[in-house]
Amino acid sequence: MTSRPFAQVDVFSAVPYRGNPVAVVLDGEGLTTEQMQRVANWTNLSETTFVLPPTDPAADYRVRIFTPSVELPFAGHPTIGTCHAWLARNPQHATDTIVQECEAGLITLRRTGDRLAFAAPPLLRDEPVDEELQARIARVLGIERAGIRDARWVDNGPGWVAVLLDDAKTVLAAEPDTGDLKLGIVGPYPPGSREAVEVRAFFPAGRSSFEDPVTGSLNAGLALWLLRTGRLRPPYVASQGTALGRAGRVHIDQDADGTVWVGGDAVTCVRGEIEI
Repeated sequence: MTSRPFAQVDVFSAVPYRGNPVAVVLDGEGLTTEQMQRVANWTNLSETTFVLPPTDPAADYRVRIFTPSVELPFAGHPTIGTCHAWLARNPQHATDTIVQECEAGLITLRRTGDRLAFAAPPLLRDEPVDEELQARIARVLGIERAGIRDARWVDNGPGWVAVLLDDAKTVLAAEPDTGDLKLGIVGPYPPGSREAVEVRAFFPAGRSSFEDPVTGSLNAGLALWLLRTGRLRPPYVASQGTALGRAGRVHIDQDADGTVWVGGDAVTCVRGEIEI
């Protein structure tokens, strides 16, 4: 076993312990996939990441992302959290553009003050949800089928199916057990509110569902969908984690060329070494 630099970063919040934590092992060289998965299972966070030297010369670093049970090609809050920890360890990085290599490819991040944002990756599955699945989702959510205003696959790696509900209040009232679905639900706040929408994310965890506090990949997929259909206009802020006592805020913007940026604050809550 060797000591490796380690950080636990709270993402999508500038206030510690109000966002979504990610564990970051800042030196993953020499570790096997089995070792990485074992550590991720032990931390028992939604994701644990391992920083490695890049294999693509265009990247600043490479990252592998693990849930307690599987490896993911991409995930949003681990991307911001890992970049935050990497920058703290590499203060010589002079530019405000950072390129992360992961299984999903190269992800560009940009730094504006203390906030980081990543360019939303292209959707791997971008299509309407069939009627049978929409009816099943309505049953899972305990609402009438007519309560689903729209539904679409917005899969950028994790496999999200997204559902637009009537309003934020309906989103916060839901108590679903989504089974094998990776389900995101979203509903608007009244016009003029500080936040545009409330978002919640659920995915399978053993025999039940786990609710993720704040989810970058889902918000990236939602932004591509909701901006394209004109339901939201950039910039906007999404609230997530309210039902769990968190206060996550995801900042969405869009460049003139159509690139969608998913941003948030991050703060290191734990810093030290881990023996692996």
